[in-house]
Amino acid sequence: MYSNKEHINILTALLVAHGIRHAVVCPGSRNAPITHNLNECPDITCYPVTDERSAGFYALGMSQALKQPVVVCVTSGTALLNLAPAVAEAYYQHIPLVVISADRPPQWIDQLDGQTLQQPDALGHFVRKAVSLPEPKDEEDLWYCNRLVNEALIIRHAPVHINVPITEPLFEFTVPELPVERKIEWLPADISAATLSHVSRMFLQAKRPMLISGQPMNPLMDEAVALVGDDPDYIPDFVLYIGGSIVSKRLKRFLRKAKETWVVNGTGEVTDTFMNLTHIVQGDPEAVADHIRFMLVMEPHPFVKKWDELLSRLRQKTLDYEPAYSQMAAVKYFETNVGEAAVHYANSSAIRLANIFAQHPVWCNRGVNGIEGSLSTAAGFSIVTSDRVFCVIGDLSFFYDQNALWNQNLKGNFRILLLNNGRGGIFNMLPGLEQSPALDRIVAAEHHTSAEGICRQNDVVYLHAEGPHDLHQAIDTLLYIESKRPVLLEVLTDASDDERVYKDFLRD
Repeated sequence: MYSNKEHINILTALLVAHGIRHAVVCPGSRNAPITHNLNECPDITCYPVTDERSAGFYALGMSQALKQPVVVCVTSGTALLNLAPAVAEAYYQHIPLVVISADRPPQWIDQLDGQTLQQPDALGHFVRKAVSLPEPKDEEDLWYCNRLVNEALIIRHAPVHINVPITEPLFEFTVPELPVERKIEWLPADISAATLSHVSRMFLQAKRPMLISGQPMNPLMDEAVALVGDDPDYIPDFVLYIGGSIVSKRLKRFLRKAKETWVVNGTGEVTDTFMNLTHIVQGDPEAVADHIRFMLVMEPHPFVKKWDELLSRLRQKTLDYEPAYSQMAAVKYFETNVGEAAVHYANSSAIRLANIFAQHPVWCNRGVNGIEGSLSTAAGFSIVTSDRVFCVIGDLSFFYDQNALWNQNLKGNFRILLLNNGRGGIFNMLPGLEQSPALDRIVAAEHHTSAEGICRQNDVVYLHAEGPHDLHQAIDTLLYIESKRPVLLEVLTDASDDERVYKDFLRD
């Protein structure tokens, strides 16, 4: 029988799944549920060593001989610190020790409780990865725990540290068998012919495969997912995910219904966005995507064709839809006419409109999606190129980052389309928030500010549009006017109109 602690059972099951068969275990009460599991598991052989300083080096020697990862498990408190010399030696020898430390619950750290200290990063730079497991309370905690253990165990060239807080009671051993846990595999860093062949074979053999690109963007995917809803005929069973972050929450929720995801990135890091990651391919995402696209030309897949037809219908919808005067109308006309140029979009409403209308790669600060710096990023881009650089930005982002225009290096190739509806328009789209009396003044930061004065003080050419009669002409001027200084077009709209037009588009 195994411990009744779910995170300990997840850890034990994944040690076995990742092929770890040997564990050096030290005595203690807080780590007893872990050592019990290791001893109970028929796939793992335990070697008891009382002195933790010696135990670390025992595990080091075993790993050297076996050329495999070896666990060293200690209790809470200074027991972990006693492993530091062995772990440092393993770090510089590139030996894969798996340090497992039991810990007290985090709320009792630094509260003068016995045998407690700050354990999660206690081994510092001498481990390649350090994780501290949650004690699961719901399905998301279980996923998080699984992901953290996988992140640590896929590393095979250096020591790692897995810290395990355990709440009393400690000694309940009532679970008859270990859970079946998702194992995340790592594929080599070189995108060889064999790797490409393996990935493409898995893709083409799936019944419902999908190739998803993150940033720059996946045009119209949000609208497509809204259209198909829960139709099982459109839900993929195999997702190949390349690129950066995805704007749409709806798309991310949809892809979490898939059976498995393979991620391709240049770093080999675990990015389990859809909570169903099974393989990481370290290498050039575009090389893999190009190979998949070539294979699909040679061998079309019916599920891919089904999605292509849906996206084609939606593209036609965007061409046919004529929005009333709004931010959506401004972005549609801008994107229809911008041609070849570097286009930066700010976060929130701006990038969501780009997701609908842009048919080219766009730049956007979707690393951590902050409001700050979108204008500065585009400005910096513009000063090292002679090409036209455009920034499409909402009012809060613009006013937050207005000092980007206070720079003597800016030239006439920098153009700004400012979408000003007097508030953070994205907050109008969040169901339930309309019930809060703080919505307008505090949450959405309602204001009556114009960019005209900011442009005047920074020698920026100022244009504005206030209705449908001058919108197209103003955007044409922004696109084509010759100027030695930056040009800004402020499109003034009403937030309620912007909301209505956007929702009408989604309904049609």
